[in-house]
Amino acid sequence: MAKQILKILFIYFLFISNSLSQDLTWKKLTTETYPGKQDDITFIDENTGWYVNGYGKIFHTKDGGATWEKQLEQKGSFFRTIAFIDKDNGFVGTVGTDYFPNVTDTIPLYRTKDGGKNWTPVSYKGNYVKGLCAIDIVKEQYINHGKIDYKNHLFAVGRVGSPANIMISHDGGETWISKSMNEDCKMLFDIKMLDKNTGYVCAATSDDISQSNALLLKTTDGGSSWKKVYQSNRPFETTWKIAFPTKEVGYATIQSYNPDPNVKQQRIVKTTDGGNTWTELNLVEDASAREFGIGFIDANHGFVGTMNSGFETKDGGVSWQKIDLGRACNKIRIYKNEIGKVYGYSIGVDVFKL
Repeated sequence: MAKQILKILFIYFLFISNSLSQDLTWKKLTTETYPGKQDDITFIDENTGWYVNGYGKIFHTKDGGATWEKQLEQKGSFFRTIAFIDKDNGFVGTVGTDYFPNVTDTIPLYRTKDGGKNWTPVSYKGNYVKGLCAIDIVKEQYINHGKIDYKNHLFAVGRVGSPANIMISHDGGETWISKSMNEDCKMLFDIKMLDKNTGYVCAATSDDISQSNALLLKTTDGGSSWKKVYQSNRPFETTWKIAFPTKEVGYATIQSYNPDPNVKQQRIVKTTDGGNTWTELNLVEDASAREFGIGFIDANHGFVGTMNSGFETKDGGVSWQKIDLGRACNKIRIYKNEIGKVYGYSIGVDVFKL
């Protein structure tokens, strides 16, 4: 009898969990007003997170976004990307100079060892890095003196407006090397590493947007070399952000800057074979819906942010419904806790919580 009761409770728990996962909604959080697109947000658990913006500001929450503390305001810096290994160790990247007005900070990467209270420039060896747009962290499990431990591999890429560079650290951010990727692409916007060797970058074929095609590159040797796995055949396009809800299924947004008002179709790309081949899927026919962020709960259920709204799919991108993610939702972070509960945060003009 006891076993039967436990079985019934387990099935009921699964049913409730699945039902809740289908009814997830986004809620706008109260944050400091910002006039344009804010670029990145990151969390290490359901309550502890940070976000950045182009005013050189870093904000921190300990209560799941209910309240935010401004940890830093550094005039002249345009903070573009942020990532944390744990509650103490984090990194923030800047877009660099000569792209946005009033930006004077030439340091591409800063780090903190005290949860964001203090930030210091990161030194690196290799090619000069003008700016960064994305940071990704891979945690590699290994046995350390008879106990399971983790090695943290960090990858950072940029930038919008060129040049294209990658920065890599295999020791948790203590040392970094940089490498030019200008022979492979001219702009870099996002990176997703499935492990320390295999990953993808969102890129563009030209730094002249009128000549640019959207481009995805793949590495299998930790960023030493890259091969093209997708390129659009239309001008005025770039890829922007990428998400892999599973190792086989991935999605990326395509941005269109075509000035022709008759060019209205917005598209994403999808892979079902681990990123080797990609298929274009229609998002919406709306010239004003330029795409930005993308995030997926599982292989079928995900979200895209655009200039004027958000979109949700529950069938792997076959169909989409408009939802409120605010304007210019640039980054969507989807997480699962240790028992599989889904939560998430997104950022654009405003910050939202899933």
